[in-house]
Amino acid sequence: MDNDGVPPNVLVVVTDQQRWDTVGAYGNPMDLTPTLDDLAATGTRIERAISPQPICGPFRAAFQTGKHATETGVWQGSTRLPDDERTLAHRFADAGYDVGYVGNWHLASTFDEPVPPEERGGYDDFWIAADVPEFTTSPDEGHLYDADGNAVEFDGYRADAFTDYAIEGLDELSEPFFLMVSYLEPHDQNELWTFVAPDGYADDHETDPYVPPDLQDRPGEWFRELPDYYGIVQRLDECIADLVDALDERGLRDDTVFAYTADHGCHFRTRPGEYKRTPHESAVRVPAILSGPGFRNGGTVERVTSLLDLPPTLLDAAGVDVPDEMRGDSLLPVLRREEPDADGDAFVQISESQVGRALRTDRWKYAVAAPSTTGWRGGSSEQSSDTYVERYLYDLHRDPAESVNLAGRPSYRNVADDLRERLLDYIADVEGETPRIKPYDRGFP
Repeated sequence: MDNDGVPPNVLVVVTDQQRWDTVGAYGNPMDLTPTLDDLAATGTRIERAISPQPICGPFRAAFQTGKHATETGVWQGSTRLPDDERTLAHRFADAGYDVGYVGNWHLASTFDEPVPPEERGGYDDFWIAADVPEFTTSPDEGHLYDADGNAVEFDGYRADAFTDYAIEGLDELSEPFFLMVSYLEPHDQNELWTFVAPDGYADDHETDPYVPPDLQDRPGEWFRELPDYYGIVQRLDECIADLVDALDERGLRDDTVFAYTADHGCHFRTRPGEYKRTPHESAVRVPAILSGPGFRNGGTVERVTSLLDLPPTLLDAAGVDVPDEMRGDSLLPVLRREEPDADGDAFVQISESQVGRALRTDRWKYAVAAPSTTGWRGGSSEQSSDTYVERYLYDLHRDPAESVNLAGRPSYRNVADDLRERLLDYIADVEGETPRIKPYDRGFP
């Protein structure tokens, strides 16, 4: 809410599978993101933003509702968001906002078919989206669907098309509006098993690209994929520049809260055999930048922050009451120095690849997984487990690249015991369960 009591517009951009360290404001040296870097410098940057679920659909359910994946029932992909779940669209619409959505929905289980109105989570005023755009588009052509279920064709780079649709939304929605833009980039194109940058964009990064420490000297696909991945991020930043320019041209920028984040990161199959779906920083840590009313010159939020804090923060910035069922807390008291910027942590649920749980604190990463005779991918059809085994313990102050797993080392037993109790407290509170966590077993696959 601005100083005159007029509610701001809210524009939220979520990318797919974008590491935090692709952004210059987070230390990337390649100058890929001048627009985002400027937004971070003049607004608010969350230094350690952690996804509550490093999987596309479950994250989107969590972000829309402000609740953990197991609370919505959307704890694995291709699961429909229940009709009785209240989304950000419902909250903003009840407060008098026009609400719109563009891009990747991933919460209806219609896959390549149009999402019917009753499965759009309350985004009733503007809609150009598909349930799973990976099935309706390729990187340079395809279609989404409009509010009437008609195909909206595009012939050009996909991120550019999504940007054009978002700008159309700015013209169609009345103020105050809440518009969410969900890009598929920089996600890999599934059937191609590769990342696809716009023509020519990978060329600048073929020679000596920045290689993050967690990828160095590891097997995986980073050596082949980083040039395109960086080229995609570069084009995304140009798309954000187009969105910001569109706000300026319409006289909306000063009255619009702008938020940018991602659903999860990417470790290019360096952690085991996956792009995501693990508790490692490369999978769960993402960029999170806010600008506009309430966030100007906010500096950096240093404490570990779950992305579940973003939904209540956006509502709070708009003067909308934050519902009790949302798990996160608004960050505005931190920015106003009414609360200390310290002592944060983040609870992470992991599924599909494993039944896993993790706790990320300022210094430590502690992660557990359900045991299974079928190995790492065992038990992936279950939401939770009555037994977990310690899997990872990392000292992030000394080992930010998570190269040395300290789980099971006697000298760290007291640390692990303390983190285990804190993790169990989260599980009890969020899931209502009291599982057993067994000490690290070197025979566990």
